[in-house]
This record gives sequence, C-alpha cells and structure tokens, in this order.
Amino acid sequence: MDNEAKSVVLMNNLGKSDGVPVPDKYSLEPVAAEFKSLLGKDVLFLKDCVGPEVENACANPAAGIVILLENLRFHVEKEGKRNNASGNKVKAEPAKIDAS
Repeated sequence: MDNEAKSVVLMNNLGKSDGVPVPDKYSLEPVAAEFKSLLGKDVLFLKDCVGPEVENACANPAAGIVILLENLRFHVEKEGKRNNASGNKVKAEPAKIDAS
C-alpha cells in the first residue's frame, strides 16, 4: 500500500484439512482480525478462496483495500486428493485445477 498498490489480496493455507473445510480449526478468519489490528485498517475476509464472490471482490477492489481469502486447503484442488467419508480416495478434477 505504501508503494501505491491499489489493493492487496492475501491467500494462505493452514493445517492439513485434506481438501475438506474445517472452519472451527483452520479458518483464516481470526487472521483477518489480527491483520486489522496490525495494519490499523479494515480487512475484508471472504469465506471462500474461489468462486463468483471472490472473483467479483478481487476483480475491481476499492482503492486501499486488503482482502484475505479463506484457507486454500479447504479445497481438494489444492491438496490433489483426499479420502471421502467412505474412505475412498477422491482426486481433484484436472479441469478444475487448470481453471484455477
């Protein structure tokens, strides 16, 4: 921001959620509050890291905004594969990875 960036979009991965959302344990929402405290400015937290809401927020953000996306590891596309509830291995669809 000090170097005239219009906005900043932050993303991260936390923990090992194996492509399954575990918001109580691995959400980045508390990190947004900490960033707000450290930066002294509001941080827009988005409850996902992909999809139309994220694309719209990041496509033309307000000047000076900081956006934090939810944990990337909540999606199997980040991990490559995971086991489903039945214990069967589920792989990320290559088309979804390429589109990311």
